[in-house]
Amino acid sequence: ESRWPFLFGAIIVPSLIQVVILPFLPESPRYLLLEKHNRSKAEKAFQRFLGKDDVSQEIEEVLAESRAQRNTKLVSVVELLRTRAVRWQILTVVVTMGCYQLCGLNAV
Repeated sequence: ESRWPFLFGAIIVPSLIQVVILPFLPESPRYLLLEKHNRSKAEKAFQRFLGKDDVSQEIEEVLAESRAQRNTKLVSVVELLRTRAVRWQILTVVVTMGCYQLCGLNAV
C-alpha cells in the first residue's frame, strides 16, 4: 500500500527521456511544406526519411493532396442526416457506439 506513489512517479522516467530526445527529432516534411511553406527543408526531410536524392514526386504528391483537401466542401451534421445516401451509415454508427457505452465495453 505504501508503494503506490512510486508507481505514479515511474511515469517521470519516460517523460524525461522524451523531453531530452524531442529537440533532436526531425520535423515532418508535410508540416514543413504545407504549414511552414519551406520547400527546401521539406525536401531535405524527405531525403532523410526516404534515403534517396530525388524526392520531387513525393513533394508533388503532398501538394496535390493539399489542393484536393482545399477543394473539399465541409458538410454539417444536419446536412449529413438529410442525405439519404449516408443517413443509414451514420445512424448505425451512432447506435453501435451508444450500445458500447451502455454495455460497458469501453471500460473493459
